[in-house]
Amino acid sequence: MVQYTNPEIARKRLADVILPKSGISDLKVLGAFRKIPRHLFVEEALQLRAYEDKALPIGHGQTISQPSTIGMILQTLDLTGKERVLEIGSGSGYQSALLACLAENVFTIERIPALAKQAWNRLSSLGISNVAIRTGDGTYGWPDQSPYDAILVSAGSPGIPDHLIQQLRVGGRMMIPVGGAKTQRLIKIVKRPSGIERSELDLCQFVKLIGKFGWEKKQTNVQKETHELD
Repeated sequence: MVQYTNPEIARKRLADVILPKSGISDLKVLGAFRKIPRHLFVEEALQLRAYEDKALPIGHGQTISQPSTIGMILQTLDLTGKERVLEIGSGSGYQSALLACLAENVFTIERIPALAKQAWNRLSSLGISNVAIRTGDGTYGWPDQSPYDAILVSAGSPGIPDHLIQQLRVGGRMMIPVGGAKTQRLIKIVKRPSGIERSELDLCQFVKLIGKFGWEKKQTNVQKETHELD
């Protein structure tokens, strides 16, 4: 384990050395990792470990995902900068910030109010102006802002929620981890005029997708609260 006291050097090493070794070659994706300071999205006690290629705890039983996993997902989505993207599971807000560098508009949902507030504060402090955050059950999606060019689900699901596919534009794609409670496989969905095209990618480990159409088949009592950056 290598720790860096200089976050600028560590961030550059993540983008220039660690991620390319993991197969991340998209220059736009690497540029986003080079720009967004991951150490600001974890607790102070973990900041020296922020640029390791590892998932880290962010409280409330949630994690900030491994950078190489995020990088592979973003590279597979192949964003051009003109898309409307829906993210299910804002978490720390780090992936939301990366998406903000790669898409025109990002709509992100977090079921835990404290995490949503933290993510909002971090994105705002970085001057990111193209992300809106909603607190609530992400398995419903965000239908009043659909259709989306891309949907990214950042939690493991027992299946693929039809609600989310319905919110995809024709030609749109979705990345979602599908499987058991501990191990899933990343699935890429492309919505074609003739139907759904599905391909299976790498094995992965995400926290559970909790909600009406996820692991818990019941409504949550979380009040929806929406934040939009100006």
